[in-house]
Amino acid sequence: MAAGGLSRSERKAAERVRRLREEQQRDRLRQVSRILRKAAVERSAEEVRLLAESGDLVTELQGRSRRREGLKRRQEEVCDDPEELRGKVRELASAIRNAKYLVVYTGAGISTAASIPDYRGPNGVWTLLQKGRSVSAADLSEAEPTLTHMSITRLHEQKLVQHVVSQNCDGLHLRSGLPRTAISELHGNMYIEVCTSCVPNREYVRVFDVTERTALHRHQTGRTCHKCGAQLRDTIVHFGERGTLGQPLNWEAATEAASRADTILCLGSSLKVLKKYPRLWCMTKPPSRRPKLYIVNLQWTPKDDWAALKLHGKCDDVMRLLMAELGLEIPAYSRWQDPIFSLATPLRAGEEGSHSRKSLCRSREEAPPGDRGAPLSSAAILGGWFGRGCTKRTKRRKVT
Repeated sequence: MAAGGLSRSERKAAERVRRLREEQQRDRLRQVSRILRKAAVERSAEEVRLLAESGDLVTELQGRSRRREGLKRRQEEVCDDPEELRGKVRELASAIRNAKYLVVYTGAGISTAASIPDYRGPNGVWTLLQKGRSVSAADLSEAEPTLTHMSITRLHEQKLVQHVVSQNCDGLHLRSGLPRTAISELHGNMYIEVCTSCVPNREYVRVFDVTERTALHRHQTGRTCHKCGAQLRDTIVHFGERGTLGQPLNWEAATEAASRADTILCLGSSLKVLKKYPRLWCMTKPPSRRPKLYIVNLQWTPKDDWAALKLHGKCDDVMRLLMAELGLEIPAYSRWQDPIFSLATPLRAGEEGSHSRKSLCRSREEAPPGDRGAPLSSAAILGGWFGRGCTKRTKRRKVT
């Protein structure tokens, strides 16, 4: 026995007593929980006495229940009454007219109308994974800029919007005709791969998803730079990574825009990720000098209490009303005018089989010559920013 310590048998006895107390506490907790689930009139005198003797447990369980209900409410989608929504849109339109420097922050909610799932909605990627349900990858080559994307482009043309900061990797802002200088794609663009060996970095815009072979901390796409021969990498910033590329992330422009903004409009974002970027919220400024915040989202966001106005509605519905209120026509998207086709670098000879993703076409019938995306193998290849990004919440077994 160590000096001043317990013998081995005494330590074992103390451990048994501790475990017994913990088990008794768990049993008591379960018992109290069952009683609390009953209606007050259905509880026996013995159960009422037990609740009275277990005040601390009752308080703890009631607190847990309130937190669960609060989280549940935050995940619910809420829609404003049509008349109320129109009134809010009129207020938003007035704010946009009076804004000296308006910056728009966009999230996955503006692309759901293009059949690209969001993350935290009722049928979102993370929501389904938390419920233990599988997530299927969408055919993103069929996605087109939505009414919201096209509205933002028109607002920028009219100098009502100065800059757009997006969390989305789907490239739809670029394809809507928004100038590259006016976009900060903080988490990358699925159509862009870069050579980081060239100075400055050399960009290659493609007409297919370049992220087929890439994943968290593994970014090489399998193609090489036309100038120096170095391996190309995608531009995606996965969860747990820090974005370091200049373009298309364009953090410098995003930071400058946030510092100059007097108004911020958040569209279709839960803001659970964006809130972690202090540079976007001017937190070094006193509250009275920070930009006025307007949020369009169906669910709760952590910035709701800071917002001058919260609009509960689908982005396309709100933007349709807003553009009408501003007297602006929403341009129709046309694949024939999609900028990605003029920006794209064609694959070199021998690279045609370097991907199996479906390529974008100017028309539904057209097949890009020499770039049909020959399959790399007989097995279906998942991965990239959408496929493997969905495995964020899955636990890996340790290899022993």
